[in-house]
Formats: sequence, structure tokens, C-alpha cells
Amino acid sequence: MTAGSNEAIRVLLVDDHQVVRRGLRAFLDGENDMEVVGEAANGREGLDELERLAAAERGPHVVLMDLQMQPVNGIEATRQIRARHHEVEVVALTSFVEQERIRAALDAGASGYILKDADPDEVAGAVRAAYRGELQLNPAVARQLMNSLNSRSRESAAELTEREREILRLVAAGKANKEIAAELAISERTARTHVSNILRKLGLASRTQAALWAVREGLAE
Repeated sequence: MTAGSNEAIRVLLVDDHQVVRRGLRAFLDGENDMEVVGEAANGREGLDELERLAAAERGPHVVLMDLQMQPVNGIEATRQIRARHHEVEVVALTSFVEQERIRAALDAGASGYILKDADPDEVAGAVRAAYRGELQLNPAVARQLMNSLNSRSRESAAELTEREREILRLVAAGKANKEIAAELAISERTARTHVSNILRKLGLASRTQAALWAVREGLAE
């Protein structure tokens, strides 16, 4: 996500605890490059608020999304946001470090996973990273994901072609299929096919897992 240098990062807060929203708003509004443009108490309200803001041309760049909410939880809300608004990034904000929950959020399209007890500067850093199109994970979360990756790593690496390794490095750098296609002068469909083949060969379920795998195996920083 890129924008003009003078444009503040617009943030939508979705959390069912008012005290959490109030604290996040107070901190983020105090940052020179951020502006909280809306709040919602659950996933359904968050989707409605996003549509309202978008219609008013005040759509958020980043949504800070709690995962444990009713009637629509944060994972489903994230999935719907990413399906309808490709330009909006979502950072999951939660109290739990559970592999299944982490994977579900990232597979739904979240570009970050931050714990609620994180330092405020870490939350702001995750918002900025998401705005730049980068992945930001709490260190404990990243360790859990790393440890859970497919153990066939060395054998799997040998199965990748040189072009697939090149694409994997770009995936690890946070590049979308469209950006990969432009950089390698191939079609977006071809890039998508390569990424699917990489995931299949490595036995992984998402781009995030592939990126972490590439870092663990020394193919990317």
C-alpha cells in the first residue's frame, strides 16, 4: 500500500471492548502519521463502518481487528474485507497465541498478528508495516509458525525450480502476484500458478507460511 507522503494512515478499530478501542484511539491519534477514522464493536459493525467510510471517500488503509467477537468474528470479517476491498490491509489484534487461530487469520488475509499486551510502539509499527504492504508478526507468533512448518524442508527445497526459488524470495519480500509478474515480466496468472506450485511442493497452506519457510531455510531475509 502506498500513498502520498503527506497523507495520514487511516485506521479503523474493530474490537468488542470499548476500553481497548479508547486506548488504541488515544495512542494512534497521537502519532503524526496516523488518524483513527472509525470504530466498531464487532465484525458485522466493522464491515458496515468500512462501507460507510469508503462511500464517503474516507476508507481506512488499515483495520485493527480483534478476532474474538460476535455475531461476526474477526477472521470472517477479515476474509470479507480482503475479498471486497483489496486495498485495505488488516492487522489481527488478539490476546491469544494459538497456531490454528494464527493460521486462520493469516489465511483469511491478515497482514499482521499482534498481541493485545504488545508495546504501543509495536502496534503502531504493525500498522505502518501493513500500510507498506509488509507482514508484521509478534515474535512469539512468528516462532510458533516457524516451529509448525512442514519438516520436509531440505527435501522440499530440492524440488523447487530456479524460477520458483526466485518467486519465493519475492513472496518472502511481501510482493503480491501482480508485483511479482511486473518484476519478472510474466503474466499475473503465471505468477499465481508458480505460487500455487510452490505451496504444493512445500506442503504449505499460505503465502505467509511460504515466506517464513524461505526465511528459515536462508532463501530470504
